[in-house]
Amino acid sequence: MKPGEKIGDAELDALQVGLRMAHPPNPEALREECEELELLESAGYWPRTRRYLGLLGPGYLQSAMTLGGGTASAALFAGAVFGYSLLWVAPLGMVLGLVMLSAIAHQTLSTGQRPWPAMRQHAGPFFAWSWALGALAASLVWQFPQYALASAVLVDMADVAGWSLSPLATGSFVLALALLLSNLYGRSPLLLRLYERVLKYMVWGIVLCFGAVVLETGVSNWGDLLRGFFSFEIPADRNGVVAMTLVLSGISAAVGINMVFLYPYSLLARGWGREHRRMARFDLGLGMLLPYVLATSLIVIATANTLHLDPAYDGTRLSPVEAARSLAAVVGVAPGRMIFGLGILGMALSSITLQMLTCGFVCAEIFGWKFGGTRYRLATLLPIPGVLGCVYWSEIAIWVAVPTNVICGLFLPGAYAGFILLQRSRAYLGADMPQGTRGRIWIGAMGAITLFLLIFLGTYVARNGGHWWSILTA
Repeated sequence: MKPGEKIGDAELDALQVGLRMAHPPNPEALREECEELELLESAGYWPRTRRYLGLLGPGYLQSAMTLGGGTASAALFAGAVFGYSLLWVAPLGMVLGLVMLSAIAHQTLSTGQRPWPAMRQHAGPFFAWSWALGALAASLVWQFPQYALASAVLVDMADVAGWSLSPLATGSFVLALALLLSNLYGRSPLLLRLYERVLKYMVWGIVLCFGAVVLETGVSNWGDLLRGFFSFEIPADRNGVVAMTLVLSGISAAVGINMVFLYPYSLLARGWGREHRRMARFDLGLGMLLPYVLATSLIVIATANTLHLDPAYDGTRLSPVEAARSLAAVVGVAPGRMIFGLGILGMALSSITLQMLTCGFVCAEIFGWKFGGTRYRLATLLPIPGVLGCVYWSEIAIWVAVPTNVICGLFLPGAYAGFILLQRSRAYLGADMPQGTRGRIWIGAMGAITLFLLIFLGTYVARNGGHWWSILTA
């Protein structure tokens, strides 16, 4: 396919395999849906909203992607160390991401073009390659803390069952399981749907348990809780944890570059077009923002009500056993450790598999390989060295995800800059290029977000990279 060319049937079929679309869009049903959406444009807010609720899709997929080990680690530490003070971080991070993702949706749905070739043609090869290589690099880097997390909780779950397993043994098991699961994509739709359903239950099971903890422990001071959402306070360092580290980690975890790469392709694989532009914004708000903010807030509040009150808590050495203690008020210590372990395992395993698929997807897109082919599947094996994380970081498995969030956040500004150029490209968007006050506000917000990530993340990593390196190599 030539750069900028619209996606065809063959490419759409390939995307459905690469993006695990269990039910490809029916052309007739899609045509009727587009006609209905055109009529809804002139309908009232509530009739339009009721219909939109039945069409939620790619946004919820993004919510499931981002609710992984990095998000859980940042939220656990935020509540355990700083109580309610950092409740504002996750919502802010997601809102910043929504500004960019809504622009990406507008561009993709207005043109129907594959984003990577379009960026290469209209924004320039530098930004296109920065985007693709950033997604690839982040997928490789992120494997190390994910294996550390998954291995640590498996070791703890085995201990509850009366077994003694080494981190290397549990890490090797996770690797074998990830290889098996990544190989299911495009080959066994039935097993794939079963796997994704089980992971969804595991992840949302732990979220519900944290919600039960909040109900059980209550909220001692509603004023402090509300201030936590709106004060934008950065508290003083505590227990050896720098508050700014958690702020930048939480913001970086909300929308990762993996999501930014896969999101526009998930729209194309869904068969969405121009008629779905308003629907896409609604989908991002209700399908991604709301579940993410709800899940992260419950984790922060639950750990603030439990771990934050424990004077024995010791800085970055938060173990799965200590973290699982937050669930003891509801289900008991041993069951709490098992439920916490299953939830974190689901988050980590989902992220590991997704990052393997991202490596294959990025390589297939930039080199023109067939999705699901031999070279695609070999590319999914690139992240295998990440299993070493279970050996080197088993004692700080939860904390190690926090600085990794910040480091991977550095890959975002280059991709965002490319999308800013696309947003201002008349050759690309034509009459759909945002104009007037709305267009200026939109592009201004995109520019401000990009500068924030570039300056604050870059400066902070430069100042604290040596400290993190000493921790990771200790």
